[in-house]
Amino acid sequence: MEQKPKSTLSLEGFQTAELPGNKMRLILNTSKGDIPCIFHHREGNTGGVIWVCGALGGLDGPSFGIFATLSDELVDDGISSLRLDYRYPGDFGKCVLDMLVGVQFLKRQKIDRVVLAGHSFGAAVAIVAGTMSPDVTAVVGLSSQTYGAQDVAELAPKPLLLIHGSRDRNLPVECSELIYEWANEPKELVIYQGSGHFLRECHDELHDLLRNWLGNELRRSNSRER
Repeated sequence: MEQKPKSTLSLEGFQTAELPGNKMRLILNTSKGDIPCIFHHREGNTGGVIWVCGALGGLDGPSFGIFATLSDELVDDGISSLRLDYRYPGDFGKCVLDMLVGVQFLKRQKIDRVVLAGHSFGAAVAIVAGTMSPDVTAVVGLSSQTYGAQDVAELAPKPLLLIHGSRDRNLPVECSELIYEWANEPKELVIYQGSGHFLRECHDELHDLLRNWLGNELRRSNSRER
């Protein structure tokens, strides 16, 4: 089965609508359909995160909408976030292309240090997109599936953070353990004991880990560029 998309997708334009707080509703226009997003913008070249959900799509993420929560908070840390939905949820190759269009959009906003983060199906999408874009500096996979992640070794030397719950009944913890084995350094695997697929049981610990890890990684990537 084909994993990496062989075609490309280009950003042709976008429309915005203001939302309460430091964010906006965003539609990314491509020749093959529109990609709905929510953009949390921090002025300046601060680095950014692109968040994607599982095979059904969505914008808020697991663990009580942790993508939405962190996107609001990371603006205060000097980091922009793009919460990106899919044109065709569940179509792996098309979802990878959607995420790469998100990278194109952030580059147009002069954000050229980008971390990709995804949950479940979206974690593998983030891994593949990370291997394909030189503008991606790191990848986070939460409760990842293995399909699509077989070439994760190509991600190096970009850092990889894998997170999984020990009681995941949708995708067992062995999925992230196997991806970790396939990956090259730098890599990190965090297993939350007693947590399920949506990582609700470890919400507070997950929140703190992601906020700190993302901030530290984007600061390190900024230092490496100077």
